[in-house]
Amino acid sequence: MKKSISLLFVLIGVFFIKPVMAQTTTAEFTGAKATQAHYRALYYLDEADPKKIGATLRNIGNALNDERLQGKVEIELVAFGDGVAVFQKTGSFEAPLRALQQKGVILAQCNNTIRERHIEKDMLFPFISYVPSGNGEIIIRSAEGWVLVHP
Repeated sequence: MKKSISLLFVLIGVFFIKPVMAQTTTAEFTGAKATQAHYRALYYLDEADPKKIGATLRNIGNALNDERLQGKVEIELVAFGDGVAVFQKTGSFEAPLRALQQKGVILAQCNNTIRERHIEKDMLFPFISYVPSGNGEIIIRSAEGWVLVHP
């Protein structure tokens, strides 16, 4: 009886565990295929940490440079709360922001944030756009099917 149960466990291992292990081999995996005609992603920043801001801008650039998404992706970056730092003239992000905008990225700042924090628009880069609220933008874009990315 014990031998039968042991044999049963061995057979279960051979038929069920080994195929699962074979499926996880990364040598054959090449990533998702971009089968849709168009993709939309909303990146959002609500932190002032320069490392976080820099990483987010690099992530956007990486998405734009992904050969699977070439000519198929629309990207918006919305900043609210502490994320307003990305658009402040006193920061160091003008060059990467301009480069992203030249590639078609929409750069949007939450009006609620600048009103509540008494930030004058002339303290921000003149080439950005404004939305009534960052949270509203996230809600609307999400309902429209945009992928939300918060690196």
